[in-house]
Amino acid sequence: MLEKLTTESRNPRSMNIDTLPVRERLLLMVEEDAGIPEAIRKEIDSIENAVSLVIQAFQKGGRLIYAGAGTSGRLGILDASECPPTFGVEPGMVRGLIAGGEQAITTAIEGAEDDAEQGAEDIASLSVGRDDVVVGIAASGRTPYVIGVLNRAKESGAKTVALSNNSGSQIGRVADVAIEVVTGPEVITGSTRLKAGTAQKLVLNMISTIAMTGIGKVYGNLMVDVQPTNEKLVKRAKHIIMEAAGVDFETAEEAYQKAGEQVKPAIVMLLLGCTLEEAHARLKEAKGFIRETQR
Repeated sequence: MLEKLTTESRNPRSMNIDTLPVRERLLLMVEEDAGIPEAIRKEIDSIENAVSLVIQAFQKGGRLIYAGAGTSGRLGILDASECPPTFGVEPGMVRGLIAGGEQAITTAIEGAEDDAEQGAEDIASLSVGRDDVVVGIAASGRTPYVIGVLNRAKESGAKTVALSNNSGSQIGRVADVAIEVVTGPEVITGSTRLKAGTAQKLVLNMISTIAMTGIGKVYGNLMVDVQPTNEKLVKRAKHIIMEAAGVDFETAEEAYQKAGEQVKPAIVMLLLGCTLEEAHARLKEAKGFIRETQR
């Protein structure tokens, strides 16, 4: 029942939030948000299991697919859309589905989250299979659309993960891995775009970021596959080369140009003192891990 969900219960600390001075309302929100990291820490084993599944999927050429309704769906799409520029992956490698389709990204589509059949159809349209990981996201843990997605994904052989903000969630019982970050009652009752949404965003950051480090998209803590698609990112790319190779800006800029404006081979050229062709060969042999090219 909806009223039994912690995300739907009333928060005793904010019962009179509408009567407090603005500063006190703001501090109350800060204090409530402060507990989110610890709630996530309690689920670190499950998050680790989910990341391991995603790394294995990527190594096989599979995909990470997020699915949710409302805020949860939008957060999945946000994380997916930021992977190509950050990590240089193809747009289809990380995907996001939202109940109600693209229009629902900016507009609430009433009733879309209640359609389990549509969820099943949406995930099936992506030809999901055994090399993929599907992450269903729902603060309540009971959204029919997400349940439909996860059930069809499992039938298709994909690995499944459930991310919710209530313990003993329905989607958690469906999925191979259940991540249940219990953030408690919201400051505004039932407004799960607040603590629940913040927790979801943090967990999605962890899943995609650490999975990308597991396939060589990061060297140290540098985004070595960043796509320099604007002036700011071009400057960032050159500074990444500087930091990774321990050279000055002019040397980094020269290597960047010689490498066809690609960060990773430019770094390998400088680290190993090799040609562009050799850098590409070393990276291929090392499966994209810069560190492995030095062994």
